[in-house]
Amino acid sequence: MDLQEQRSNEFVHSGVVSKIQEKSILVSLDKNIQCDSCSVKGVCGVSDLSTKIIEIPNTEKSFQIDENVTVTLKRSLGQKAVFWAYLFPFILMLGTLIIASAIFAEWIAGLLSLLILVPYYTVVYSLRDYFQKTFRISVMRI
Repeated sequence: MDLQEQRSNEFVHSGVVSKIQEKSILVSLDKNIQCDSCSVKGVCGVSDLSTKIIEIPNTEKSFQIDENVTVTLKRSLGQKAVFWAYLFPFILMLGTLIIASAIFAEWIAGLLSLLILVPYYTVVYSLRDYFQKTFRISVMRI
């Protein structure tokens, strides 16, 4: 696989190391021109602001503050992240609303469809270590 083909399968952002913590680094991402052609830019949190800060596990422990870096994420993982963060909760809410509206009054069904997100995001939060390993973001010096 050549470099151009490999880059087409990845989201690549340039950024600067803004803070170093014990087990992670905070990287300020610059606005990326690739975001303009991305199919999921409407729901992605990276494309909506000119600068975005993300936390990345620091396995090398050799980065310096204000160091220029390149942050890379596989496109397939980006789509999975959109699914778990936006699409699945919507489907869960809609399914709960449809089922609950057949059993309860409308206001109760609406309330249940909103309250179903509490256990969902609690489970997502409890699985944050799994998601952090699954959605591996690589950082390289420029």
